[in-house]
Amino acid sequence: MSTTGQLQQHILRRTHFSEVELAEFFTAFRQVRVKKRQFIVQPEFVPKHRFYVVQGCLRAYVIGDEGQEHTIQFAIDDWWITDYNSYIYQQPASMFIMALEDSIVLQIDYETEQRLKQQCHAYETYFRILAETTAAHMARRVITNLTKTAEQRYEMFLERYPDVAAKVPQYALASYLGMTTEYLSKLRHKRLKS
Repeated sequence: MSTTGQLQQHILRRTHFSEVELAEFFTAFRQVRVKKRQFIVQPEFVPKHRFYVVQGCLRAYVIGDEGQEHTIQFAIDDWWITDYNSYIYQQPASMFIMALEDSIVLQIDYETEQRLKQQCHAYETYFRILAETTAAHMARRVITNLTKTAEQRYEMFLERYPDVAAKVPQYALASYLGMTTEYLSKLRHKRLKS
């Protein structure tokens, strides 16, 4: 399937674009190959793009005052990623976004996205749906982190995102779940034994 074909399916599962709207929408994107360990967003630089992952795996994270990495988001095939707060407000980024494997993304720049949303209601609807989905996911994650044990968070993640769990390194998953790599290793071992 072509890269735009994959994005087209993604769009049409969420809203309706006419053939003309789809064609115009795809002209706004540029395909980019991202090498493993390459950064596409870094702190102190204003993120100019939003990225749709065609193929690969990316990780968004921040580094705390004590040098500890905290994973904010993963993105695999058919997911979007950027430093949303910084992208939306066009302010310097607060996080790193790095490829965990060689990846292919479609990027759209901020100005083009704004122009598209102003010119067509369907584009505005699509990006609103993306924003609502992202907000709901982040709220669910905060609630889960506040109300579930580390083991429950791990089990829920495996159930909800088995493809991500299979792709990401253990240190990154542990960071996302708010536990040490050693504790995650114990949970994995315990799960294998049961």
